[in-house]
Amino acid sequence: MQIFVTRQELNNWRQQMRASQQQVGFVPTMGALHDGHLSLVHQACTANDFVVVSIFVNPKQFNQSTDLQSYPRMLEADLARLSNFRNIVIFAPDEEEMYPQDLPYKPMPLGQIGSILEGSRRPGHFEGVVHVVHHLFALVQPSKAYFGQKDYQQLAIIRQLNSYYGFGIEIIGCQTVRETDGLAMSSRNLRLSHQDKQKAISISQALHYVQNNAGKNTIDEVKNAAISIIEAAGLVLEYLEIVDPNTLESCSEWQATQVCCIAAFCGEVRLIDNMLCESVL
Repeated sequence: MQIFVTRQELNNWRQQMRASQQQVGFVPTMGALHDGHLSLVHQACTANDFVVVSIFVNPKQFNQSTDLQSYPRMLEADLARLSNFRNIVIFAPDEEEMYPQDLPYKPMPLGQIGSILEGSRRPGHFEGVVHVVHHLFALVQPSKAYFGQKDYQQLAIIRQLNSYYGFGIEIIGCQTVRETDGLAMSSRNLRLSHQDKQKAISISQALHYVQNNAGKNTIDEVKNAAISIIEAAGLVLEYLEIVDPNTLESCSEWQATQVCCIAAFCGEVRLIDNMLCESVL
């Protein structure tokens, strides 16, 4: 395992890989690695000669300073979790290295898909995601990049980014990895108490309810029942929307396929999750 903290180190290594025609995969993370992250790394390792894993808590995508400050940082533990993989390169820059003043950057217009759901609740969030992923893609120049589907809207925007900037990278969306109780794995789960985790399970219960009842009743009836599951557990729901899987616009009627997206506060911790739902039409 090689660890780089500067852009120059990564660039030198990337030139060596290019000269030897090695295929490079990429898994971008903000650290606090869990089994969901490791599943992405595993998939990347099985399909590429080398894999770059970035660990960088990106300040530009946090719209609340308290959220940024409380985000877990545990580089040594992360490196230990990655130590069992072969042909891994870690890129762990600081903010100055990631955003040098002399680096040109043209922001991508996000359009409608960036203004709904997470976009409307977290102003500036996706602009920050696009900024850092643009720089990382330009540096790593991978053949394939791996992202979890738990951040469904983010994945859609990254596909848009890949096309807009002409990177030509194969973007691979990987299934959400869940705890045995159904809770989607997330670095934010580290901030949940045992009691909070029991409440947070209601999010996946609501998603499964929508999945199991898609097409059986009206969308509003199914949504309201799912909302009741979350509120009964004591979570503060920010949104529960059933949306088109491509445009992410709310569905007024059942389609063959849709996605249920949820954001809710469990105490002070904001959690998001989603699930693909096929209708019995």
